[in-house]
Amino acid sequence: MTYQEAVDYLFSQLPMFSKVGAAAYKKDLHNIRKLCDHLGNPQNKFKSIHIAGTNGKGSTSHMLSAILQNAGFKTGLYTSPHLFDFTERIRIDGKPISEAFVVDFVEKIKDIAKEISPSFFEITVAMAFQYFAEEEIDFAVVETGLGGRLDSTNIIHPILCVITSVGLDHQDLLGDTIEKIANEKAGIIKHKSSVVLSDVPTEVLHVFSRTTKATQSPVMYTNNFAYILGYYTKDNLLHCDYLMKDEKQEFCVELDLQGFYQSKNALAAVCSIFMLRKLGYKITNNQMYDALKKVVPLTGLRGRWEILRRDPLTILDVGHNIDGFTEIVTQLNMQYPRVKKHIILGFVKDKQIGPILKMLPKEAVYYFTQAQIVRALPVEELQDFAQKHGLNGNAYTNINEAMEAATENAKSEDLIFVTGSFFTIGELDVKRFADPKN
Repeated sequence: MTYQEAVDYLFSQLPMFSKVGAAAYKKDLHNIRKLCDHLGNPQNKFKSIHIAGTNGKGSTSHMLSAILQNAGFKTGLYTSPHLFDFTERIRIDGKPISEAFVVDFVEKIKDIAKEISPSFFEITVAMAFQYFAEEEIDFAVVETGLGGRLDSTNIIHPILCVITSVGLDHQDLLGDTIEKIANEKAGIIKHKSSVVLSDVPTEVLHVFSRTTKATQSPVMYTNNFAYILGYYTKDNLLHCDYLMKDEKQEFCVELDLQGFYQSKNALAAVCSIFMLRKLGYKITNNQMYDALKKVVPLTGLRGRWEILRRDPLTILDVGHNIDGFTEIVTQLNMQYPRVKKHIILGFVKDKQIGPILKMLPKEAVYYFTQAQIVRALPVEELQDFAQKHGLNGNAYTNINEAMEAATENAKSEDLIFVTGSFFTIGELDVKRFADPKN
């Protein structure tokens, strides 16, 4: 079996949420437990940090991985979905899983896969755990897929749990209220695991308070640790200023991730390091601050306010829900208030996009498109719905056609912004459209 054959098997033979949506979501942990039991329970052979949240969990996972790597720990990182290649999901010290391991693993689990009919996500989680165990890592930073309580990653017993945010997303699977969704996120908290709570609405704090008391888990609230004083970009870094509440001491974090929303995620990462120190792990401030300046080269993170090109300025961001777009539109208005904007937009079917379309700038030129997956919202439907919200533009069958049109139409001083879905951006031919100087 070749690597391409192994990936084709994973993508075509197994139910995959990114392609078909809810039909691929398994609402129990039966399959992942059987898979990992078959493998000798690799998830119990390393220390783990578990991260859930409506937004920010991917960025925070990469920040923590970068810090741990920089502090000398051999660090596994499991995230989803990938943007451009399957191997992005599973990394050790920033290096993607080898193609040879993927092939070997798929061949090994084919028989049990026939027996239990696992999903794509269940297989990839088991693959990550097996890879981390065999490579004898010090830490695994594990991002949940959906929710937390019934997510396939939730068979680990982490030393630290991080909840980055709670908002309305995937209501069809996680619940139609903020409290129900909070209950799902809180489901990752285990007995005596340390907990960091970040951008959590006050109306659901009682959910986490109840859970941490029941599990006897020490907890740190980021907004009790420090205030965000402000942020600005300079020299291709986001400078985030904070004030520690107890010590009345200011500190600054410099990030190579330039989305303003990263100021919240960076604070969650800093608080997580403070909690790890309480558990006895030696990580210095210099190691932490140095790592946050180079998250992208240390971990390979893509698609978070990523500057693809400078002329015209072209930015990719995988914001895909109401909270994410609120942050995006705020930054666009603050940084580029008088710049003509060309916005390339594609969504999946199960998103409530009305509130998103309502907030987008009406003066922008739009390029509507769709990913080449069953779950994608047809571009004609998106265009029609957008026009009803005062957003005008042409429809394109794929993102590369849309990008070609935007690049031809945009002047040097304009802005091209690509957003709406991991899966749309993931089909972009980045080498074709990237700045030749990069």
